[in-house]
Amino acid sequence: MDRRGELLAAATDYVAEHGIAGLSLRRLGAALGTSHRMLIHHFGSKERLFVEIVRASEERQREALARLGHDPALSPADAARSLWHRLTDPRLAAQERLFFEICGQALQGRPEAVPVLDGLVTDWLAPLAEAERAQGADPATARARARLGLAAVRGLLFDLLATGDRAGVDAAMEEFLRLSQTQPAPAPGHRQ
Repeated sequence: MDRRGELLAAATDYVAEHGIAGLSLRRLGAALGTSHRMLIHHFGSKERLFVEIVRASEERQREALARLGHDPALSPADAARSLWHRLTDPRLAAQERLFFEICGQALQGRPEAVPVLDGLVTDWLAPLAEAERAQGADPATARARARLGLAAVRGLLFDLLATGDRAGVDAAMEEFLRLSQTQPAPAPGHRQ
């Protein structure tokens, strides 16, 4: 791994553990054993570093999904439930808040944050749709269900951060999983 990659991995771990409240590049650099100038050299600005941290966190979650999806001991619902528990681990709350903060800045058009929108949905659709196709859904239905699942998870994550109602969002996720386990929609033109 190159130095930029090493710094990004370490910064992602640091933010996951400590959050971003009041975080300066000087403090982050010191915690990572480097200088704030080196962070600026590799990332350009604090905002761009935060965008890269969000992207790295999303990649880690997709890798976790892939590992769970290849575990023959887990049903699709159990794999989804396991990923949900990983995403809602209280230790990741700061990382989840950063995700929504950077996305909000990007949606407002802040130039440093806009790159976070690249792949924010599309990078998740292929692996999620693959899981749906493995359960018998046709490609169009699989893609629609993948998008719906992603939206449900992100919406419930936002709910958890906003309300702190862990029991409520867990119950909602269980209901979503129950509804998702219904028979796949028939392929277009298929008669029942």
